[in-house]
Amino acid sequence: MQTEVSTTTDAALGHDFSIWGMFMQADPLVKAVMVILVLASIWSWAIMIDKSLLLGKLKSKSSKFEDAFWSGKPLDEMYMKQRDKADHPMARVFVAAMGEWDRTKSMVKSSALVVSAQDRIEKVMNLTINRELEKAETGLSILATIGSAAVFIGLFGTVWGIMNAFQAIAQQGDTSLIAVAPGIAEALFATALGLVAAIPAVMGYNHYSSALNSYAVRLQGFADEFATILSRQFDERAK
Repeated sequence: MQTEVSTTTDAALGHDFSIWGMFMQADPLVKAVMVILVLASIWSWAIMIDKSLLLGKLKSKSSKFEDAFWSGKPLDEMYMKQRDKADHPMARVFVAAMGEWDRTKSMVKSSALVVSAQDRIEKVMNLTINRELEKAETGLSILATIGSAAVFIGLFGTVWGIMNAFQAIAQQGDTSLIAVAPGIAEALFATALGLVAAIPAVMGYNHYSSALNSYAVRLQGFADEFATILSRQFDERAK
């Protein structure tokens, strides 16, 4: 009996309350809001999938590189292998430092020159780390923007849908649910889409920001350890 009443009500309204039906029968402005939110959601998921794949590759390649680095192989030999094919941040930090080492090691003949050379190598590594992290963080600002703006975009659609409901009341002189249901349904649907776009984007931004911060600490730790190794070799040459 309840199903029959619901069917009769929908028929009386002449309004399709399925997801596709609400979209197709929505006010053009509300429809534009819905399209923007769907596209924003797809964009945020594409960024999150890309970051997942990227971080997986970076961690795997960095682990292999660290194993090779600490295996006791000569640094010059590793440098020759990595110089033209460094394909991840840790290898690029290593190549940048070794390049500067090659350019300065023959000139180190005093303690003052040692300090100067060490400073240059540390700066080169830090610049390389910053550049690599900047590339890895590409897209995170978009996640942050979607996460903060999608709710308000959905709210705008909500307000517009409620305004349509009030207009229906004014035009029909009827305050029953039948008169206001289409506008309220559109409003709630826009709200839901805003949340669907915003919540994953915020969670993704927090997760991948934390993961990249951890990777940055790992890179900086490697750079500090490598700088210490080169410092010992500088000290031996300056004696």
